[in-house]
Amino acid sequence: MAALPIALSWMLGALLPGAVWLGWSLHCSRRLHRAEQAERQRTAQLLADAEGRHAELQARLEARVAARTEALQASEARMRTIFSTSFQYQGLLALDGSLLDANETSLRGIGATLDEVVGRPYWDSPWFARTPGMPETIRLAVQAAAQGHSRRQELRLLLPAGWRQFDFAVRPVHDRDGAVVAVVPEAIDITERHLAEERLRQAQKMEAVGQLTGGVAHDFNNLLQVISANLHLVSRLTHDDVKVMQRLDSASAAVRRGAKLASQLLAFGRRQALAPRVVDVGRFIGGIEDLLRRSIGEGVEVELIVSGGLWHTFIDPTQVENALLNLAINARDAMDGNGRLTIEVGNAFLDDDYVRGQVDVKPGQYVMLAVSDTGCGMTPQVLSQVFQPFFSTKPAGAGTGLGLSMVYGFVRQSGGHVKIYSEPGQGTTVKVYLPRARAAEGEVDATPDPGAAAAADDAGGGAETVLVVEDDAAVRGATVEMLQELGYRVLKASDADQALVVIDDAVAHHAAIDLLFTDVVMPGRLKSPELADKARQRLPGIAVLFTSGYAQNAIVHGGRLDPGVELLSKPYSARALASKVRAVLDHGVREPQ
Repeated sequence: MAALPIALSWMLGALLPGAVWLGWSLHCSRRLHRAEQAERQRTAQLLADAEGRHAELQARLEARVAARTEALQASEARMRTIFSTSFQYQGLLALDGSLLDANETSLRGIGATLDEVVGRPYWDSPWFARTPGMPETIRLAVQAAAQGHSRRQELRLLLPAGWRQFDFAVRPVHDRDGAVVAVVPEAIDITERHLAEERLRQAQKMEAVGQLTGGVAHDFNNLLQVISANLHLVSRLTHDDVKVMQRLDSASAAVRRGAKLASQLLAFGRRQALAPRVVDVGRFIGGIEDLLRRSIGEGVEVELIVSGGLWHTFIDPTQVENALLNLAINARDAMDGNGRLTIEVGNAFLDDDYVRGQVDVKPGQYVMLAVSDTGCGMTPQVLSQVFQPFFSTKPAGAGTGLGLSMVYGFVRQSGGHVKIYSEPGQGTTVKVYLPRARAAEGEVDATPDPGAAAAADDAGGGAETVLVVEDDAAVRGATVEMLQELGYRVLKASDADQALVVIDDAVAHHAAIDLLFTDVVMPGRLKSPELADKARQRLPGIAVLFTSGYAQNAIVHGGRLDPGVELLSKPYSARALASKVRAVLDHGVREPQ
């Protein structure tokens, strides 16, 4: 048995240095004789090939390196794809702030190629160069990141596409030892989110102002109505006393200012009752050109430019006139009464790119009304506040600060858009965009008829019977007396239920009631629109005239009077009352009795 270890030793020893033993087979047969020479037979086979084995190992190593290289390249390609196609603005900076790389989104934002910006200081690149003061802000942020400190802030940047809002950050990149080796800037365009937040804030502000003004407008205008009516009635008794009449005129003027203030607040809050019609704005403005010239004085030169092929728009003509007068008077004040006022009317199309940067504006076709002056212009700070109610740059007592607020509210309530362009010393242009309306020429409300307006002002009274329904006793009493003064036979009721009793009594006695003159907002289970319906059922020929300091949603929906509804807003003068009552009696839509 001693020969087996010897044979193994011999075979193992055959593995010379540098050789690789791949395998062996052994067959050993032994014949042993006690007195004779031992006979040994051994066979061994060695498979060793040093050079061949080295080649195989090299091939395996090369395959492994190739596989790992391919995996690394695939990983790098994936990372490059993520980097290049990211919606974020991303880049890579050296520690000195020079740009090493930038993705496609950030390059698109400035309309540049990578070669045009690589190697430049990041803060001097087109991303920041157009925004005043921004390069220094970015330089400090990059330096902080190079020292291991991340920075994050919201930025408003002027890019080739316009002003954009960004959530911007810079952060350091560390190696395995914790040393900062690079800086990564990244930004998310939050312009749309910012605009959405602005729309929400604006809507909340509008709602708050609307609730405030709507809540007090009814009672406030009722008080003004009582004062106005009684001032008129007193003036009829003391018209020979000059001093008393002067006092009464002064008080009446204060009532009108109060009424205008309430109306402007309702306009800003988009709570006024509009009576829109299809209007040719060019012809309409031509009809009030003389009024504009008288309002702004001889020191201001007025130029009116109306484009050909002008579209029509669906608006309240009275509110257009008020808005244009407000803009013209503001322009006159900005020019200190001397300068040039240009009023331009034309067609305009607001596309998706434009409205994307605006607040709550729809793309489409509009009629544009532009009012430009050669005045002092406005700073960006003033420009950002011009639509705020009660904001004014005029001296105390020279204005309410509600003129532009009223314009803004009316245009927005009409589905339009207002944009102001102004620079200090360069004048101001206010552009009002009113939605296009498609209508046949016969449906268009043309130029105002001064003769018709004068006739309305001179409207007298009549002998018809008017039922006055008003819950405020002071308003009711003054209105009844003014109508009686005009010659009408007047019935009265304090609410809708009492009014139905009066109507039923008239029906029972075959008596006529020609006009139902009712307040919109009254206490009780029966509302004024329902009262009107029941009155028409009982008296098919009756005309209906509503009155209110704030119509709310009873006869106004979507900011517009319901079709066929006639409204006299409080506070109204005796002349306005006479004119409106006469017009409704003469031209109101009534079924024949």
